[in-house]
Amino acid sequence: MKAQVLNKYDDDLTASSWVDMENVPDPKIEKSSDVIVRIGGAGVCRTDLHIIEGVWRVATDPTGTGLLPLIMGHENAGWVEEIGSEVEGLKVGDPVIVHPKITGGTCIACRRGHDMHGENGSFPGVDCNGGYAEALKTSVRNIVKLPQTLIPKEVAAYSDAGLTAYRAAKKASRHLLPGETCVVIGSGGLGHIAIQVLRAMCAADIIVVDPSDLALSLAESCGVDGLVKADGNEVSKVLELTKGRGAEAVLDFVAERGTTSKGLAMTRDMGSYYVIGYGEDINVSAFEMVTTEKNIIGNLVGTWAELTELMSLADKGKVHLATQEYSLANANQALQDLNNGKIKGRAVLVP
Repeated sequence: MKAQVLNKYDDDLTASSWVDMENVPDPKIEKSSDVIVRIGGAGVCRTDLHIIEGVWRVATDPTGTGLLPLIMGHENAGWVEEIGSEVEGLKVGDPVIVHPKITGGTCIACRRGHDMHGENGSFPGVDCNGGYAEALKTSVRNIVKLPQTLIPKEVAAYSDAGLTAYRAAKKASRHLLPGETCVVIGSGGLGHIAIQVLRAMCAADIIVVDPSDLALSLAESCGVDGLVKADGNEVSKVLELTKGRGAEAVLDFVAERGTTSKGLAMTRDMGSYYVIGYGEDINVSAFEMVTTEKNIIGNLVGTWAELTELMSLADKGKVHLATQEYSLANANQALQDLNNGKIKGRAVLVP
């Protein structure tokens, strides 16, 4: 099969191309629980850029040479191509979306439904071959069958970007009350999904902060109560909109270039700051944590059940994923466009 392969890191993201189209072996059924998915769409994620620049090296490739070559792509949807002997409830041709983390299912975290924290797992596209290809091997535990209303290439990025945004917005929606405020920092591929989830699950006012006019226009189309241009004065503007108190919840989909300190400054006392993006350290004094009683909450992907819940919202038309489609052959262009802020919503590779 054809695949786009990462053969070397680029720490400064200055190369003109990062992946190479190659002919690679087709994935094979090895376990009775394996499922081969013919890719209908593979999302292009900022995590892929972080993989290229070596951010994940310390966790997945500490020697700097052992992981590569790698087929990236951890946001995948398509059709069942082949199933292992013990797979039930699936047949060849079923449209599916793939939860990104593969685990054995027997550790305590998995038993509780938190596969993303499972032991001895693998993360296709991050620490083993993923979906920048014509086919992908996964496990039956990772498969969510799609309703007939949903098309794989249009929902592929829900499997990580959408799922991560859903998990964070769902957490916030459980404590946000009518008349309260949620700030969303970053209205790109994840943020615009979070806005729609918040709209569907709570009645809080939503303020969006972003430096990009393109992202702000996408946020406006999703239905928000306030738009703030990130021009250096965003904290004061948010405080003005919240009568000086700050927001009960702040969802930071950036978490770099100074947004962590600004996000905490936008969070009211006893409020919750949700970290979804990553790229810098969070620096806060113990004194401030004690006197303000602010909560800092991390968010990692989401559960299989939450992916099913998100597909239900999509099936009902409550959320819509804005996508730009690229052919698999144009993976480098998609990655460059993402790096240069030219994508409205999410880029999706289609074989």
